[in-house]
Amino acid sequence: MEIIYRLIGIIHTPFAERSGTPIQPAAAAGAVGRIELADCYRPGLKDLEGFSHLILLYHFHRSCGYELEVTPFLDTQPRGLFSTRAPKRPNAIGLSVVRLSAVRDGVLEVAGVDMLDGTPLLDIKPYVPQLNPAAVDRIGWFSGAVADLPGRIADERFSLTGW
Repeated sequence: MEIIYRLIGIIHTPFAERSGTPIQPAAAAGAVGRIELADCYRPGLKDLEGFSHLILLYHFHRSCGYELEVTPFLDTQPRGLFSTRAPKRPNAIGLSVVRLSAVRDGVLEVAGVDMLDGTPLLDIKPYVPQLNPAAVDRIGWFSGAVADLPGRIADERFSLTGW
């Protein structure tokens, strides 16, 4: 089955290369970006300024191929791909929760960006914690790894040469 998505905009960030990019929005404090929505989708931004955070779904446009076992950024052990948030995936779809700073003339100003400059945006959804309440009691191998997350940046593990 073929599935086709339409680009609705472009995410602009200060990150041109994977190496040096924050590994998750939680590690991207101070990283700001902007999203330019295509003109035909701009009416869909109505009422968005009332939300502090957004869920962005996007395409890992510089990713190619994947492996079912990877050594993720926060670990030194090979893990099953689906137990990680590694960028090389069978369907190169990324998800990030970012802070919305402003909506101006079809451009969203956001903070906490962890994606590469020029990333194609597939969808925007408002983040509403009450709609996704999940009191988790385990986070797998991440439990020992997320303590030092703030400020962590990508290394060469998933460099563009391997994408």
